[in-house]
Amino acid sequence: MKIKQFAEKYQLTTDTVRYYEKEGLLYPHKLDNGYRVYDDTCENTIKLILVLRQLGFTLQEIKQLLMLDQKPVSESCNQETVQLFSTKIAHIEQQLLFYQQALQSLQLTKTLMADGKYAENQVVIASLIEDMYKKLQEGRGHYETT
Repeated sequence: MKIKQFAEKYQLTTDTVRYYEKEGLLYPHKLDNGYRVYDDTCENTIKLILVLRQLGFTLQEIKQLLMLDQKPVSESCNQETVQLFSTKIAHIEQQLLFYQQALQSLQLTKTLMADGKYAENQVVIASLIEDMYKKLQEGRGHYETT
């Protein structure tokens, strides 16, 4: 399929598809007339890219994984992939913990604000927000590169 169809199918802009190609993530076939043709390999790759992006992988990390996938299977290649996944898993677990705690804080804040009780609970609400901010800052220090 051509770039417009490909982009529409995966809810991307043609500029994004071209950018992924420029960054070495997608390799469509080029016809003599310059048109790009996106085949099943491109479709499988874009699906992987979209899933990994949703999981918080950077384009650089995705490129690294795609390059590892193209190499012959080896112990060092396997270890590098496992390490990348381990790092991302730790990051996602940290985010999940933050969001679970933030959800509890927001639910408590909602309860404290219900029935016009904001004024009497303003100090407690401010404290909850401060705690969430501190946890957010703690998580950022560990994962600035992702």
